[in-house]
Amino acid sequence: MTTSCCGQPRTDATEAPLPDDARTLRLHIAAMDCPTEEALLRRALADEPGILALRFDLIRRVLTVAHNGANEAAIQARIAATGMSAEPLSDQADSTPSSPPTGGWGRLGLAAVLALAAELLHWFTPALGWAPPLLALAAIGLAGLATWKKGWIALRHRSLNIHALMSVAVTGALLIGQWAEAAMVLVLFTLAERIEARSLGRAREAIRGLLDLAPDTARVRQDDGDWREVAAETVTIGSLLRVRPGERVPLDGEILSGQSALDESPITGEGLPRDKGPGDGVFAGTINQQGEFDYRTTRRADDTTLARIIHAVEEAQASRAPTQRLVDRFAAVYTPLVFALAIVTALAWPLFGGAWLEGLYRALVLLVIACPCALVISTPVTIVSGLAAAARAGILIKGGSFLEQGHRLTWLAFDKTGTLTEGKPRLHHWEAWEADDSGGRGEPLAGLALALAERSNHPVSRALAAALLKELTQERSEQRFEAGPMPESLIERPGLGVEASLGERRLWLGNRRLAAAHGVDATLLEARLASLEARCQSLVLLGEGNRPLALFAVNDPLKAGSREAVAALHRLGIQTLMLSGDNRHSVAAIAAEAGIDEARGELLPEDKLRLIEEKAANASIGMVGDGINDAPALARADIGFAMGGAGSDAAIETADVALMVDDPRKLPRFIALSRATRRVLIQNIAFAIAIKVLFLGLAFSGHATLWMAVFADMGASLLVVANGLRLLRQT
Repeated sequence: MTTSCCGQPRTDATEAPLPDDARTLRLHIAAMDCPTEEALLRRALADEPGILALRFDLIRRVLTVAHNGANEAAIQARIAATGMSAEPLSDQADSTPSSPPTGGWGRLGLAAVLALAAELLHWFTPALGWAPPLLALAAIGLAGLATWKKGWIALRHRSLNIHALMSVAVTGALLIGQWAEAAMVLVLFTLAERIEARSLGRAREAIRGLLDLAPDTARVRQDDGDWREVAAETVTIGSLLRVRPGERVPLDGEILSGQSALDESPITGEGLPRDKGPGDGVFAGTINQQGEFDYRTTRRADDTTLARIIHAVEEAQASRAPTQRLVDRFAAVYTPLVFALAIVTALAWPLFGGAWLEGLYRALVLLVIACPCALVISTPVTIVSGLAAAARAGILIKGGSFLEQGHRLTWLAFDKTGTLTEGKPRLHHWEAWEADDSGGRGEPLAGLALALAERSNHPVSRALAAALLKELTQERSEQRFEAGPMPESLIERPGLGVEASLGERRLWLGNRRLAAAHGVDATLLEARLASLEARCQSLVLLGEGNRPLALFAVNDPLKAGSREAVAALHRLGIQTLMLSGDNRHSVAAIAAEAGIDEARGELLPEDKLRLIEEKAANASIGMVGDGINDAPALARADIGFAMGGAGSDAAIETADVALMVDDPRKLPRFIALSRATRRVLIQNIAFAIAIKVLFLGLAFSGHATLWMAVFADMGASLLVVANGLRLLRQT
């Protein structure tokens, strides 16, 4: 068990995934926007038969109930008994209906005038003793009845939330004749709640902004050849869509005809448009800036890259970051402790020579101070603001814990191919190992290498296969190339290469470690390969038994932004490490060009895992890869970063942080955002606690009034929320 705002018990259902085999009921609860309401709802639904788990999305005001046949009408009735209404949502529906009306500002303004008049008359015209009570009751009737009602509902459910504490404090103030203060307390509290709700709305709009990127309709070609606007959610995979200049792309797909430039910043965070043509992929929510094009859909509306990003952000903001869990545990102790202190003060004050009314008044001030709303609400708002800012910048963070943990990183380890390099290797040249070697038995060496390379998924093998196929196709046109037999019994050796039988021959294609494993003399390899590797060339050997047949030199140039990214990381105090299965000379040369601190080459996946574990034993380390390869190292690192998440389902689903575009310069931006988030969290916690400690002292010294305590408590809430929202500008 953990606890929520104001010390109420809460299970960890928010953290845990909902059961796969459970039925779900999704409810939009307009009045549920802070842990106060969450705690009340948890109590109300605690003993409802059939409920398996609850998940609260306070930012979007959505409660998801996992159950195994519970009475859904009874669930809604229990929610209604708390004074909140629940609106069922379908799985496909937009789960952010319009916010509840925030009107009634005229009534609140009149109530404020009446409360202020009551306060002034109480102090300056005591002869009119009848006026302050009448004005105060009128002000309470205009602005405070809703708060009072919520408070008594909370007390009925044994919940010490802010409404319960405020209602007790106001009732006590009326009973001891502090009419004007009671009215001022309720008016200030209601005003602060309104302003706070508007402030929290900015965090909600940051999430809603993602939902609004994709258009609701799509222009689809019909069977009769006409183009018709239909609901995007009804479009099936394989449909033909048309997008005109200035329009947003409704669904993911592949361009069939037409040329254009698309603004992909909603997905990748990159401001410059990208030229697109036939064969290129497009993402839902991106903006067509120039020409008209037709494309075929590859995903449904609920499975687009944008939809998966939104889902990931929702899951991230629903989970509690470490600081938030710490604050919840603090609230569990703080609120009951101060509540008990208030009771002791009221009872014990007369025993020390004080008037009992004075003791009761100071106890009421303590009740107002007892709710740690400023402390509790500041953390989720700060985390959600940071997650939304990261999503705008094309950085998808899978949980508040990773956003918060990023400030601890002192090392970042990089895979080489596709991470710091372009990931598009090109064959520079190839040569026979022996000058007069044609491959033996009449087969050309290029044909043998192609047969093995095209069966491997490694980027270098794919580049080699593409270049050799082009070369041999040209030879075929000159009647000099005939396709050979297909390789059999192929074995992929991760980090080494491939082996296969080709006819009666057993061939291998891979790096120098694979050559050494087949008995090729290491001294011979070093003499032949060292000079080429020093030029940043990755070398692939074709061999049979212990005899090398051919040598292929492949280049994979450094990305344009790699040096800038590494330099920025160094300025942030982050040390860098390159881990690669490529030869150590090429790895060292690439690392030196990029400015990497340490480089290790000729590594198998288990070697990378071992090195990550060694670093992790003494420091916090992140691993940057493609989200698929190097899985053990990515999983073991404190934070796993996947490059190019916009084109990879696996990256979005499995990485802790997915960079939606292949740009390592996003990494220092993530570190900077994480550190800014940490600073704001510390500022908010320190400020909220300081305010509480200050007013505890003022309450005992007799210098704090009820309305001053409300002003300080709710003012602190507003300030920490505003401070957290500053992160929305960190893009």
